[in-house]
Amino acid sequence: MRYEQSILQNRTLEEAKRLQFQLIDEITKEFTNNEFYQTGDVGLHPAYQRPLTTARVEKVLARCFGAEACALVRGSGTGAIRTILSVLVEPGDSVLVHTAPMYTTTKETFRLMGLKPSQADYNDREQLVQLLEQDRVSKVFYVQHARQQPTDTYCLQDVIALVKVKRPDLPIVVDDNYCAMKMKGIGSEYGADYSTFSGFKLMGPQGIGIIIGRREGIEKLHERNYSGGGQVQGYEAHELLRSMVFAPVMLAIQNEQVEQLCERLMNGEIPGVREAYITNSQSKNVIVELEQPIAQKVIELASKYGAATYPVGAESRFELIPMIYRVSGSFLESQPKLRDYGLRINPMKASAGTVIRILQGALDEARG
Repeated sequence: MRYEQSILQNRTLEEAKRLQFQLIDEITKEFTNNEFYQTGDVGLHPAYQRPLTTARVEKVLARCFGAEACALVRGSGTGAIRTILSVLVEPGDSVLVHTAPMYTTTKETFRLMGLKPSQADYNDREQLVQLLEQDRVSKVFYVQHARQQPTDTYCLQDVIALVKVKRPDLPIVVDDNYCAMKMKGIGSEYGADYSTFSGFKLMGPQGIGIIIGRREGIEKLHERNYSGGGQVQGYEAHELLRSMVFAPVMLAIQNEQVEQLCERLMNGEIPGVREAYITNSQSKNVIVELEQPIAQKVIELASKYGAATYPVGAESRFELIPMIYRVSGSFLESQPKLRDYGLRINPMKASAGTVIRILQGALDEARG
C-alpha cells in the first residue's frame, strides 16, 4: 500500500472500549453523590480562580491520560497550542520544528508570536540528532502527531525519546489534534511535556482546547488567565466530558470503515479510480487518485448525492455524514497535482458502502 509506513496505528475497538471505561472510572472518583447530574457552575471560584466544575473536569482528564495536570482553554486546538507556547517562549525565540509544510493556523501562531523555526527533517534521525546537538538556543521542541505530508514516517515515541536523551532541558510540545483518543496514545503519554488538542474533534462543544502535561506550566497558564470571560465555564467543561466518553469507540469504528473503504476501492469496485491509499493527513482518511483530472467536479457533485464537501471541524459532532473534499493544503504544497486528480474521503460515521454509493454517483455524472 502506498505510504504504508506513514500510517499511524489506531486503537482497536477493544482498546477504545478500555479507554472509555477508564474515563468513566475517573469520573466516578471525582463526582460522587449524584454530583455528575449537576451540569456546572460559572465564574472565578475562590479556590481555583476558574469554575469549580471546570477544575474538576481537568482533574479527571489529567488522571485519564496519566498526566500531572490539565487545562481547558478557549480557541480549540489552535488556542491550546498558542496558550502553552505563550507560557514556554518569548517573542523572537527559536523553536525546533519539522521541515514539512506547517499546519496553517500553527504557521500563523508562529507569525503572531514572532517565533523563529529551526528546522530538521524528523524522518531523518541523523539530521535530527545533528540539529539537537548544534542548536543550543531553541526553547521548545514542537512536533505534530498527525502527518504533515504523506511521506512522513517518523515514530512519535522515538522522536520524543531522542529529544529527551539529547536535550533533556528542552520542553516538548505535541500537537495531538486528530490523534487524541484515536491513536494508541498521545504525546504526553510517550514522555512529552505537553499535549495539545481540540475537544471539538472529540464530539465536544466548539471552541474548547485541551492541554495535558506538566503541572508547572499549566499552573502558570491558569495564573495568567485571570479573566471571567476567558474561562471555559463549568457547564461547557461538563458537556465536553460527557461528549468525550463516546469518542474512542466511535473513532475506532470510523477507522474500521476507512480501512474497508480503501480495500474496496483498491479492488477496483469503482471504475475511474487509479489509486486509493490511507493517510493521516490531519484525520485518518482515504486519498483517492482519479484517472481523469475531474476531482473538483466530483467534489461539487458529491454533495448532490449526500456527502459533505467541506469540513466543520474534521470529525466534530456535526460531521456524521461522509466527507468528500480536496486534499489537505499541506499535502497539496508537496503534491500540487492532487488538486485536480485527488480526493480526500473520510467516512465519518457512515459505512464504507454509503461512501461507495455516493462516490459512484458523483463519478458517473462527472464523466458525463
